Amino acid sequence: MRVTIFTAIYVLLFHNLIAQENYPSPVSTVNEPIAAGIFEPTWQSLQQYETPEWFSNAKFGIWAHWGPQCQPEQGDWYGRLMYEEGSDQYNWHVENYGHPSKAGFKEVINDWKAENWDPEKLVALYKRIGAQYFFAMANHHDNLDLWDSKYQEWNSVRVGPKKDIVTGWAEAAKKYDLPFGISVHSSHAWTWFETAQRSDRNGAMAGVPYDGKLTKSDGKGTWWEGLDPRELYAQNHDFSVGSEDDITALWGQWDWENGASIPDQEYSENFYNRTMDLINKYSPDLLYFDDTALPLYPVSDAGLKIAAHYYNSNMAMHNGKLEAVLFGKVLTEQQKECMVWDVERGAPDQKQDLPWQTCTCIGDWHYNRAVYEQDRYKSAATVIHTLVDIVSKNGNLLLNIPIRGDGTIDEKEVKILEGIGAWMDVNKESIFDTRPWKIYGEGPATDSVNPLDNGKFNEGKLKFSEKDIRFNQKDNTLYATVLGVPSSDIKLKSLGKSRKGNKVKNIEMLGSNEKLSWTQEGNALVIEKPKAAPNEIAVVFKISMK
Repeated sequence: MRVTIFTAIYVLLFHNLIAQENYPSPVSTVNEPIAAGIFEPTWQSLQQYETPEWFSNAKFGIWAHWGPQCQPEQGDWYGRLMYEEGSDQYNWHVENYGHPSKAGFKEVINDWKAENWDPEKLVALYKRIGAQYFFAMANHHDNLDLWDSKYQEWNSVRVGPKKDIVTGWAEAAKKYDLPFGISVHSSHAWTWFETAQRSDRNGAMAGVPYDGKLTKSDGKGTWWEGLDPRELYAQNHDFSVGSEDDITALWGQWDWENGASIPDQEYSENFYNRTMDLINKYSPDLLYFDDTALPLYPVSDAGLKIAAHYYNSNMAMHNGKLEAVLFGKVLTEQQKECMVWDVERGAPDQKQDLPWQTCTCIGDWHYNRAVYEQDRYKSAATVIHTLVDIVSKNGNLLLNIPIRGDGTIDEKEVKILEGIGAWMDVNKESIFDTRPWKIYGEGPATDSVNPLDNGKFNEGKLKFSEKDIRFNQKDNTLYATVLGVPSSDIKLKSLGKSRKGNKVKNIEMLGSNEKLSWTQEGNALVIEKPKAAPNEIAVVFKISMK
């Protein structure tokens, strides 16, 4: 009964907050003021946003989604799942670090040294293979700030590698003239780390609390003496509804409507101050929030205030022109006018009017040795097919290359990147600086319905073949990309002579000097199967229109 009544009251409060944009306790801006400018912290004001041209031209970015959870090489969400009794991560942690009542996630942080990290070498490689912007992670749900954070003592300069990770990435991006993006994920630590409050239910350690219940006074004589685990784990609160009994209850919950424990004022203000400090230190060209809409919305106005500050401060740096790109996930149509829509591991099945972005990874978000050993990385061909499909629908691709704890990528990842770069060297004109055509494509995949799952996660459900064509354009040039090697003549129905405006002047194949034979019939443009394909991934036909 307690859960039912709580949930009913909470849902009523939740919808009332959305309707009124009236927050229980607005965060203070005394320590970190909002920059003056045309943007105010309301959705209505943020609708003035227009995506800068440089982002629409860029199309392809690389992401270093790297932090202490990469050190164990056990994949995603290690910091949460290591506290799930009996899970693979729990068992691995007990064997390699000890029981989580004594050796918790803080010990993973202490073990992370990033001893072989060379940001300039990595960013130079990403630039060489075609990346037009670069992203670094500033913090994850594990709540460790990866810069010399003014408001979080648990940061990578004080513990772990004792290095300013964000500064290293920022300087490398600047050296290679790549727009610099930062991703922020820490708003979820409040609920995500609730597993650290638990204890074993079975065995010799049953009932012994995990280290999420430790306090600063418990650190006397330890390596973390003087630090407060509650500032890392953010667990000085009761469990969310259901999570004490069901450890998976909140896995998919990135909003506050389903009974999640609502962050208190101190937590919300700390997140606001930390993120404002980050923006003011680095002035990022792009800013990604791993949140539905904006961080802590609608139970706090922190996200709206951060967004207004980010836009205003960017305009001040660019003589009144807004060049910033801010991303949010699972957006309403109104919210898509306020920022750029990011789709995690997926893509809409129709062309979009506004620019958007897919974020995905060739493996797990955090480095996973099993993915490496079992050869489960995405191939260069899969990445290129994904990129071409996204670009045809007015999108960009942000691709994460998982990094090992020591700061390096493995040889299989390097080979994939080299395959991407080889294709880009020949075909990049069909990607960069282009815009969508009147339709995004033809072929079997365009005839299939592939809806997003709550705004994300439909990746891999469609299989592309050489029968699938994707279009985009630049001035009077149309690019038609075959997602594979043509096995027969290519018939483009949308370029039939009978359709208005379809007058073809010339056709060539990028990466080849072969003279093509083609005819423009009433119901299709027919390109005779080439004698040889210039690559095995995707063949691009450059069509000059009259």
